[in-house]
Amino acid sequence: MVVDEDKGTLLGEVTGINGAHGTALAGSSGHGFATAGNDQAVIMFDAKTFKSLKRIPAAEDADAIVYDAPSDRVFTLNGDAHSSTVIDSSGNPVTNIALGGKPEYGASAGDGKLYANLTDTSEVVEIDSKAAEVTRRWSTEACKQPVSMAIDTVHHRLFSGCRSGVMAVSDYQVGRVVTTIPIGMGVDGAGYDPASGNAFASNADGTLTVIHQNSADNYNVAQTIETPQGSRNMALDPMNHRLYVASAKFGPVPAGGRRGPVIAASFAILVIEQ
Repeated sequence: MVVDEDKGTLLGEVTGINGAHGTALAGSSGHGFATAGNDQAVIMFDAKTFKSLKRIPAAEDADAIVYDAPSDRVFTLNGDAHSSTVIDSSGNPVTNIALGGKPEYGASAGDGKLYANLTDTSEVVEIDSKAAEVTRRWSTEACKQPVSMAIDTVHHRLFSGCRSGVMAVSDYQVGRVVTTIPIGMGVDGAGYDPASGNAFASNADGTLTVIHQNSADNYNVAQTIETPQGSRNMALDPMNHRLYVASAKFGPVPAGGRRGPVIAASFAILVIEQ
């Protein structure tokens, strides 16, 4: 679904995505890329018309996807395959990179380096985006099962939201965790706004944790915002400093399931002003 963030109106839909997970926009080509996890593929679409243009093979559990401007490539993070599929902005496959763990979210530093959380090994992995190879990795230490990621390119800090209920802040120049901050449980989204110096974690337990950056290595929880249960995915627009949090209502949890089905017509985007 493509939504006008100012008006809150639906502009259109990109179709043909079986098991939609992540989306990345390549400004150089005008193409968007969406992972189709159930098909082990990526759908390339026109960012203006929303028309699907191409289906590109990826790997098992193609989940998050990140655009890296220096290499002009997108990198899928394939959880169950423990790999990243590299695709150029025209939709041509480049290679697959073995990551040595199950990747979740990632972020581009804009300097030729890309970072991703490995949730099963509790590590951050660094990728050289042009050479398409892993160059470093380090432990997230007390932050177990890192999932969400945001980046501060001014202070060279990564924010890894972990399912153990903390966020790890890493100095990615030296490759180590400098501090951890408590957040809600079930995190799946993160953001950082350089204008306010706030980092954010959206959590499945019905909270949005707001963390203020006092200095590169010093942080405090500034606010905990109540959100609907399960509202764990978010995006941040650094131009208007708004947060956009996905929300829906769910029916009863079936036997052996993790959550119930989404109730029809209950999906909404929450807009949070800083």
